[in-house]
Amino acid sequence: MPQPAIHPSILNADQAHLAAELERVRTADGLHVDIMDNHFVPNQFGGPSLVQAVLAHTSLPVDAHLMVTDADRWAPAYAEAGCAIVTSHLEATAAPFRLARQLRRLGAGVGFALRPATPLTAVEPLLTEIDLLLLMTVEPGFGGQSFLDPMLDKIAAARRLVGERGQELRIQIDGGVTEQTIVRAAEAGADVFVAGSAVYRADDAVAAIATLRERAAVHRH
Repeated sequence: MPQPAIHPSILNADQAHLAAELERVRTADGLHVDIMDNHFVPNQFGGPSLVQAVLAHTSLPVDAHLMVTDADRWAPAYAEAGCAIVTSHLEATAAPFRLARQLRRLGAGVGFALRPATPLTAVEPLLTEIDLLLLMTVEPGFGGQSFLDPMLDKIAAARRLVGERGQELRIQIDGGVTEQTIVRAAEAGADVFVAGSAVYRADDAVAAIATLRERAAVHRH
C-alpha cells in the first residue's frame, strides 16, 4: 500500500492571507480544495477563481473536491485549470463513466466521493475508471465536525474490494481527522487523509502534518 498522504483542507485556512496559509502547509503531500454550491450541500465556498489562486501560490498537487450538483457540467473546468485530481460526488453525477474519461483526457486524475449513507455498491462498477475513492467520514458541507465511527467498516470494505481487484486505487477520507481518528482510519485501510482543523488550528502546521503522517504510517493497513 502507498505511503500515507496528508492533504490539508484550505476550507480551514485564513482566506484573506491565502499565500501565507499555503506556505504554512508546504510539507503536505497535496492540498484539498472544497467547492460547495449551497445546493448539493448547505454551504457555499470556492470556485475556479479560488483554485487558480491556490495553484498560483503552491507547487503541491491540488485535489479539488466538488460538492456541487451537476458535476458532469462543472468538473472539467477544474481539470482544465490544472488540478492534479478532480473528485466529484457520485450522487451528483449523471454519467460517471463519461465524466471520468473526459477528466482523464484533460490530464487530471479521477476521483469519486460518497456521502456517508451512500453504499459502496454504488461505486463498484466504476473502480477501474478512477484513481481515488473519497469516503466522507462526516456529512459534507461544513468543517470541524466529528468523525463518524460507523465509516470505519466502510473504509475496510473498500480496501478489501480494491485488494481483491489488485488495484492501486487510493482511498481518501475527509472529515473529523485528528491524531486519534487517523490511527483507526489507517488501520481500516485509508491512505489519503484530508485534515482541516487538525492542521490549520495547530500552532505549527508543519509539525502537525508530520505527526499525522507518522501516526498513519505506523498504523496503516
